[in-house]
This record gives sequence, C-alpha cells and structure tokens, in this order.
Amino acid sequence: MNAAAAALFAIALLIRVLVSISPYSGAQTPPKYGDYEAQRHWMELTTNLPVQQWYKDGPDNDPKYWPLDYPPLSGYQSYVHGLFVKQFDPAAVALHSSRGYETYLSKQLLRWTVILSDLLIFFPAAYLASAVFSSDSSSPAAASPQQQQRQQLFVLAAGLLQPASIIVDHGHFQYNCISLALAVLAAVAIAKRKDVLGSVLFCLSLNHKQMGLFYAPAFFAHLLGRCLQQPTYTGKVLGVARLGATVIATFVVCWSPWLTSLDSASQVLRRIFPVGRGLFEDYLANFWCVTSVFIKWKSLASNAALMPVCAGLTVLAALPSMVQQVLQPSPRGLLLGMANSAFAFFMLSYQVHEKSILLPLLPITLLAASEPDCAIWGPAIASFSMYPLLVRDGVSLAYTATIVLYLLVITALVPSKGVQPVTLGSRCGRLLAAAGCAGAVLLHLLQALVPPPQRLPWLHDRLFVSYSFVFIAGAMLYLNWRQWNQQGSSSPVGKAKTK
Repeated sequence: MNAAAAALFAIALLIRVLVSISPYSGAQTPPKYGDYEAQRHWMELTTNLPVQQWYKDGPDNDPKYWPLDYPPLSGYQSYVHGLFVKQFDPAAVALHSSRGYETYLSKQLLRWTVILSDLLIFFPAAYLASAVFSSDSSSPAAASPQQQQRQQLFVLAAGLLQPASIIVDHGHFQYNCISLALAVLAAVAIAKRKDVLGSVLFCLSLNHKQMGLFYAPAFFAHLLGRCLQQPTYTGKVLGVARLGATVIATFVVCWSPWLTSLDSASQVLRRIFPVGRGLFEDYLANFWCVTSVFIKWKSLASNAALMPVCAGLTVLAALPSMVQQVLQPSPRGLLLGMANSAFAFFMLSYQVHEKSILLPLLPITLLAASEPDCAIWGPAIASFSMYPLLVRDGVSLAYTATIVLYLLVITALVPSKGVQPVTLGSRCGRLLAAAGCAGAVLLHLLQALVPPPQRLPWLHDRLFVSYSFVFIAGAMLYLNWRQWNQQGSSSPVGKAKTK
C-alpha cells in the first residue's frame, strides 16, 4: 500500500470516528427506541439464548420488541459483538434488564463494533476492489503507471469516503459495511475468475442481510453466462452444477442450527421476510412511495395482491441487465448489472427501506474509473434521498459535512482528461449533476426558511424523495444503456485465465 492509500485509510477512519459522535436512531426515545436499540437487543438475545431460540417467539424473545429479522450470519455477528460488549459492560447485554440501556460506555462499545467491522472487513475489500476495477477498459488509450495509480486512488476514495454508507452505519447505526464488503469481495473474486470463492462470498453477503437479494440477478446472470461460455455441453452442465452445489453447501452451513425441522427453518424465514409490514415504510425515493401521492396503492390492493405485482415488475426491470450478462459476461458488466439489478429492487420491489439505496450506490462507486460522474454525484443524491430519515436521527451536521468533504476529496482525485475523455454525454451528465445539486441546496433552504402548511406537514419530505426519484430513475436508465453499449468491456481482468 502506498502513502496516498494509507493517508486515505486514515482519513476514512477519522471521518467514521467523528460521525460516531453524532446522535443515533432512537436515542432516548422509548418505548422501542430505534435501530441502535435493535442492534443492542440482538446482542442481548444471541448471547443469552441458545442458537435455536434466536428466531423463536417466547417469553425471552418478544416478537413485538425488535425481533431478530436478519439472516443467520447477522445473528452470528450479533453474538460475536455481544461477547465483546459483555466483556467490558455486562449490563449492556443482560437479558430483559438491558432494554433501553444507553450508558456512555455501552454507546462507545457499540460504536466501536461498527468502526472495527468497517476497518477489518470493508476497508480491505475496498482496497482489493480498487486494484481490480480501477482499469477503465472503455478508455481508448492505455493508462500510464502514474495514471493507473491515480485511478486506483480515485476508486478507493469513492468506496471509502462515500457519505451515504458512513452516515447510515456510523450515524444512524447499522452494520451494512459487513454485507456490502462481502458483496465487494464476491465481485472481486469473480472478476479474477475464482467463481466458487465468489459464490461463497456472495452467499455469505446474502446470509448477513437479505438485501443481498438486490444483487442476486446480476451474480446469477453473470455466472450463468460464464458457464455457457464453456466449449462443451458437459463443461456447461458441470459449471452450473458446481456453482449450484457451492450455493447449497454455503446455505446449509449458515443455516445448520435451524435445519433440524421444517418448523425451525420456517421460523427463520418468517422473521427475515416480514411480508405483513406493507408495501413501504416512511418516505423513500422509489416508484411506489412517490406515486402514492396520486395513487393510494395500499388502499387499492392488499399486501397479498401487491407482493406478486412487485415481484413481477422487479424481475422485468432487472431482465435486460440479466440478458446482457448472460450473453456477454464481463467484470465491468457485472458491476453494471449489480447496479441495475439493485435499482430494479429499490424502485419496484416490496417492503423497501430508505437505506436500500446503498445497494445500487456500492457498484456505482466501484465503477468510478469508467463512470466518474456517477461516482462523484451519485453518493450526494443518495444521501439527499435519505434526508427525511437522517434529520429525524439528528445527524444533519454529519450529513452535510460528509457530503461536502466527499465532493472536495473526490473531485481533487478525478483522473486527468487524458485518461477520461470528455464527451457530449459526459458534459450533459455533469450539467445534470450540477443542476441536481443546485436543486437539492434550494430544497434544503426551502425547508429551513419556509415551514410547510399545517394541512401538509409532510410536504418537505415528499419534495425531497420525489426530487431524488427523478435522478435515481435517470441513473437507472443511463446505467442500463451503458451496460448494453459497453465499449472495450473485456478488460484485462476479464481476460484472465480460468483457475
């Protein structure tokens, strides 16, 4: 690691530490508090109950008080972090009596579990990804070693400093860095032609948070396309069988404590897919929420009727990207496919959260070498789309500071025009991005200076998510177009020999 990368690691770590000083979700707001209490409560459950009871309703596991509703790897993570917290402050994870526990020491311990998870898992993943994906295969000329190093630093900065993930994990309080890091490592492994390892890593990401499903169509299509490239029919079949066996084996290992009976396994499934919670919650910049101003979807149809509609539309939206990767799999195409598949889920699937915008944002930052404008402005728009959530958490200062700092650093690291040629499309993209940020600033000023009408108290939140929706939908269309119009997509990584 060179000095510039080391400095970037230090800056990224410092930002996370400073953001962790902010308030968090549900701070001092009983009776259920918020996401901070949910994570602490899961540590309480996993360190005090047998593993088979983590997802089972009972007197020690109240389904009405933050039930564990993430897949098994999150439970294991909560157990490990709970042991860490218990070592220094046992009362913070004591069964029953620790509800709403918010001492200074416990808050510091929980904050450091996120920081250390980020530092030990996501930071190395981002560094490896910057080395693999920093080559802009769409550039007409090969980059010099100095330009290549600058591009790698640019990709690394986009991954480590993008504000949305920092604010959600270290301000709002979650552990998205773990599942996202596993997805990054899966993409890196597959780009290096280590398909089995990549499949294991992606399954682990999916078993940490079910939002990993957002990437499933992209990984499936890419790996299927690679298998179909085998010269013989037997090779094609064996390739699919090998990856299928890998997926099944990984899930069996992760789920083994709950595979003793059908009832035990179904308990986990019911927890991680709470279909009764509705089409969407709060304000988010997706199709269902934005259009609900005019069409009352929740009144028009039941949850049971809406679910298959959402599933069908999501598959249709992801299908063009999948077809492209089946026909022409490539490392850059995989990243574009991850972004487009995640956009399809964010926009159209059932029970989406504001924080789900982190899913399409991750591959966009990894595409920084070939899509620098998206990597520069995408994180700002993504953060802006979550503002109604973030302002409730009291992290407005961290929100502003991380966006401004990100834009200052990332624009200073943009590769030279000799490596990234300016085209009509890139000029239009920059003008749109500048206009988008100007509009975002105006909406912030409007919220600060003009109170909403009494009969429309939600007006500002609606404006924020509706405005964000326009740019997110535009990014979705643009990246789908880019995936089907790649030039030189067979990068050096993609030409690596199969191992």
